[in-house]
Amino acid sequence: MKRLLALLFASLVAMPLATAALAQEAAAQAKEARWEGNVIRISKADSILTVRKVGSTLEKTIKYDSSTKWVSQAHGSTKVSDIDATQVKEADRVICTGTWENPGVLHATVISKRLSHSHD
Repeated sequence: MKRLLALLFASLVAMPLATAALAQEAAAQAKEARWEGNVIRISKADSILTVRKVGSTLEKTIKYDSSTKWVSQAHGSTKVSDIDATQVKEADRVICTGTWENPGVLHATVISKRLSHSHD
């Protein structure tokens, strides 16, 4: 009987630990994705940028929301400035990081406007 109780207690302790480990593994699988290119379309109503990879016809949809951080940075600089969405225009070079919602849509956590590459 003591063995059975000890086994039951051990399984009750181990279950939350196993669940936490699985949650960490799932978070690691949803690793940060990145897309870089020029903004070709902006839909403020839908909170979407369409970004074309430089030197390519490949385009991705970048979704943003109120939690998306907007910054600007000159190429090679360590100085990063906070901006707002209105400061990103069509033809601007951006680097977007976040997670893929599906193969063609990136949900952005950060959108970085590249100052020295704008209008390339």
